[in-house]
Amino acid sequence: MSPSETSPLRLPQFIDDRRVGLFQYVVVGLCAFVMFMDGFDTQAISYAAPHIAKEWGLSKQELGLIFSSALAGLMIGYLVLSPLSERFGHKRLITVSSIAFGLCTLTTVWSQDLTELMALRFITGIGLGAAAPSAVALTAEFSPKRLRASFVLVIYCGFSFGFIVAGMASDWLIPALGWRALFWVGALAPLVLVPALLRWLPESPVFMIQHSADPQRIYRVFRKIDRKLPPQDRPVFTVEQAGLATSGKAKEGGEQARLRTLFTRNQVLGTLLLWLVFVINLGEFYALQSWLPSIMTSLHYPMHIVVTTTTLTAVGGIAAALVSGPAMDRLGAYGTLATVYVLGFVFVAATGLAFHAPLWILLVANFLAGCCISGGQKSLIAFAAIFYPAQIRSTGVGWALGIGRVGGIIGPLVVGTALGLNWSASAVFYAMAVPMLVAGLIMLVLGRRYGRTASAPAPETQDAPAAGVPSPETA
Repeated sequence: MSPSETSPLRLPQFIDDRRVGLFQYVVVGLCAFVMFMDGFDTQAISYAAPHIAKEWGLSKQELGLIFSSALAGLMIGYLVLSPLSERFGHKRLITVSSIAFGLCTLTTVWSQDLTELMALRFITGIGLGAAAPSAVALTAEFSPKRLRASFVLVIYCGFSFGFIVAGMASDWLIPALGWRALFWVGALAPLVLVPALLRWLPESPVFMIQHSADPQRIYRVFRKIDRKLPPQDRPVFTVEQAGLATSGKAKEGGEQARLRTLFTRNQVLGTLLLWLVFVINLGEFYALQSWLPSIMTSLHYPMHIVVTTTTLTAVGGIAAALVSGPAMDRLGAYGTLATVYVLGFVFVAATGLAFHAPLWILLVANFLAGCCISGGQKSLIAFAAIFYPAQIRSTGVGWALGIGRVGGIIGPLVVGTALGLNWSASAVFYAMAVPMLVAGLIMLVLGRRYGRTASAPAPETQDAPAAGVPSPETA
């Protein structure tokens, strides 16, 4: 039933009570394309790295610095720039960031030495880091609660498709045109997408309500979600989350209040443990994706086998998302994630064993390891998107991803150091298996602490939005 002109339109109830329409699928699709570009750029450097090292005479430790420089930029983008979406809006931040990392990637084509490349990768990472949390936040906001985890996982499948396309492109472009051709593609793609973002990507309704935007502008977004809504002269909106209703302009000091809400007494343990799992998972993910092409190349596998093996990791993540998303929505996130990480412990160790086995065994083991590492990363981001309410979702997800990038920075450096000390590929993977088991145990602890919570704990500060801890129904 359409609301009358005197009835407030309530978020997130308005979206939760309706079927998903074409407009919402367009939002999810555009956010998935943003993540696709992130994935392409992240993986392109891994395929280009062996060729850069050969051309410039770089050591494995220096390659580790190149991998980690972009991840350091990502961390800055997540921690410093992503909260700006709460002030300027998700759409604006996504668009500006896409322009920024497109131009920086383009400049990479003309880099001539290690210092220049590290600096450009760092700046590119900042742009990528600013865009991703807003893409997650917009996807979650336009998704009904019953499908929220699944939709966030869908856009992170875009990230994995970026990895796959980077592998396919490198197999064709690098032998024919050299490693710089990959960065031409990685630069032009986000710049071509910008007009579509400006035309079809909506601004966050929660952001517009809290910043007292034109009510008719807000109402147009509601009518795109539900075309049966009648015209209204004076629409009224309410944002409700965890027992908190807000309307009108956001309070002063909102960014600081949102950050403080992550550390209220009821959920400081959850936030810190969530961050630790992000550190572990992203450390594993970037160590694997950064070094696997170089490890395979050093073992004298041909380029098409290197690309196939690395691509299977991303394919495994997509395959896992098809299972873990519905499982999180229907069965609960804690048990689902714990299972993924415990299986990851088994399959990462099995990949180490498989380096001495026939090729097909290595491919299967690497695919299953990718299911748990890449799939675990997607599932964990989906968990963070339902862990935090809409008012602080970009801040919460951005900080979790930003802190997680500490692992992303350390992971490639540690593996590079181990390989520099003549560790075998098998020994590296045996060592990488252990943190996956730790992550699984942490998720069990989180489930024991928060999984039985009937409702989200109330915030302890009056000026901060309520930060929800997911119940079994929502997680």
